[in-house]
Amino acid sequence: MSYSSQGHQGRLAMSPEVAGPAQDGLERSCRVLADGIRTGPTALGIERIEASFRGNGFAPHRHDTYALGLTLQGVQTFHYRGESRFSQPGQIIVLHPDELHDGAAGTEDGLRYRMLYVAPELIRQAGGETDLSLPFVATPVFSDPDLARALSEALEDIDANPDALAFDDVLSRIAAGLQRHAGLPAQRSEASARTAVDRAAAYLRDHCEQTVTSQDLETLTGLDRYALARQFRRLTGTSPHRYLVMRRLESARRALLSGAPLADAAIGAGFADQSHFTRHFKKSYGMTPGRWQELIRG
Repeated sequence: MSYSSQGHQGRLAMSPEVAGPAQDGLERSCRVLADGIRTGPTALGIERIEASFRGNGFAPHRHDTYALGLTLQGVQTFHYRGESRFSQPGQIIVLHPDELHDGAAGTEDGLRYRMLYVAPELIRQAGGETDLSLPFVATPVFSDPDLARALSEALEDIDANPDALAFDDVLSRIAAGLQRHAGLPAQRSEASARTAVDRAAAYLRDHCEQTVTSQDLETLTGLDRYALARQFRRLTGTSPHRYLVMRRLESARRALLSGAPLADAAIGAGFADQSHFTRHFKKSYGMTPGRWQELIRG
């Protein structure tokens, strides 16, 4: 089930009624779906869409990218490599480049899903084994909490430009998931990983209020962005982007404790604006910064 500007043009009309993801990650099954496709900004070698429709959505077609998706509502059905396939809400779909497939809603209630289209060369780079063939996942529909979590992060806000530093980590986790399901060998840890990660972490702490790019960290550590993302997560339990965001939040909280207004604390800590700061604060601490201030004062 897929659509991409790099492949066959689907016959769905654009619709502003396509809904965003439900709070629990799965859409309520009683909702009436409107046919439509919503596309996000194309950048970093990836494309993201959300689509909903009833009945047949796409005639047989193929892409030159990996098509990786999550079913959000309804049942997805499609023909792939000579068999009929079905995906339930929460399941992952993996379609290999240049494989013919179609797409339809499996029930009268309709279908809603999100897809990520990734250039094959990015999967090889992010996987760290450029001398191996592309990972081929023989079972195109399956459940995998770790891979689903990575795809959810990649597809969470398709209306916004993806953050390059955050996507380095997401793509490395997606590539690792594909390699795992393709039965490829586990990645090796480089001997110099600890030094590189320690150096990157120190730089992120010292420059958290500034813009830090993937190129900055590559130059600093001597590792490419995907190798650093893999090693950083192995040794710290999180990604360079998340580590940077947490240091910014710590800086903002110190400013708030000293009496700074919310907007000043946000900008001073390196966030784009107060709204950006609030979103990250709530994700990390379970409440808005304003509510946190009230509790601290109380």
